[in-house]
Amino acid sequence: MTKDSIVMDRNLALEVVRVTEAAALSAAREVGRGDEKKADAAAVDSMRAALNSLDMQGRIVIGEGERDEAPMLYIGEKVGRGTGPKIDIALDPLEGTTITATGGQNALAVIAMADENGFLNAPDTYMDKIAVGPSISPDILDLDAPIKDVLAKVAKEKGALINDLMVCILDRPRHEQLIADVRKTGARITLIQDGDVSAVIATTDPSTGIDLYVGSGGAPEGVLAAAALKCTGGAMLGRLTFRNDTERSRAEKWGIKDLNKIYDLNGLAPSDNVMFAATGVTDGTMLRGVRKFAGGATTHSLVMRSKSGTTREIVATHNFTRKTGFYGGEI
Repeated sequence: MTKDSIVMDRNLALEVVRVTEAAALSAAREVGRGDEKKADAAAVDSMRAALNSLDMQGRIVIGEGERDEAPMLYIGEKVGRGTGPKIDIALDPLEGTTITATGGQNALAVIAMADENGFLNAPDTYMDKIAVGPSISPDILDLDAPIKDVLAKVAKEKGALINDLMVCILDRPRHEQLIADVRKTGARITLIQDGDVSAVIATTDPSTGIDLYVGSGGAPEGVLAAAALKCTGGAMLGRLTFRNDTERSRAEKWGIKDLNKIYDLNGLAPSDNVMFAATGVTDGTMLRGVRKFAGGATTHSLVMRSKSGTTREIVATHNFTRKTGFYGGEI
């Protein structure tokens, strides 16, 4: 990598947080108002405008859906000014649409960028996931082993008792048996309604108290979570799961040849040059939500780079009286 490209890479890593800030500011206008679609549309519009201000040749590889399903930020859409590096982009303008509409916790605006072919082209289906933070060896992860065995290994590596562990699981009927099995071990559980990207990232921060994430959630969110782990450390396994032949056909269309393959972190985010940013929309485990004040607002974000292993925590104050930005006006 040349000196100029290193500088450009660093600059883009800092610019990308402006993209998630814009989406979060717009989505925050709809917190608690009960309209999921309006909240998502606001985030999408602002994220797209911010992306198109960047000096890059961007291509959406994980987005709002295929072109016939999503008018903006669809898979294959080109974004950026058309100059600069070629970048693949995985994004979720509003992870937690229901959370936002109901005023719940852990809604985020999320984006990850990498070199071309830097992410698994994950179809919009489910993925079995298991993830831990950087203090745990990747070798102990197993999607098919009894959860009691996995928890025993995690406890041993942490020098703790299983009873001390906290496991994060999406609160879904499909996880009833998993939840019961974890409880039999004596481990503690925190159940979340949505937002498994933030839940996976939380395993990397000891202050959250979350030791393991496990369960089935969205495959695109799995790739976004893997991008964050690529920057911060940690380990993850993922395997696509399919409800019908339509989903299997879609996976094959996107180049998935082995439908039963288990992907590790490098399979989900193979690039060594990953950038990740997230901004809180509502208060959560790791990020505070948007805070409005007369004439402006504050945002709380994380921005990460895999090359340097740097994580920056950014608290920004936005002055709406200047009438600049991509958030579509005062929140």
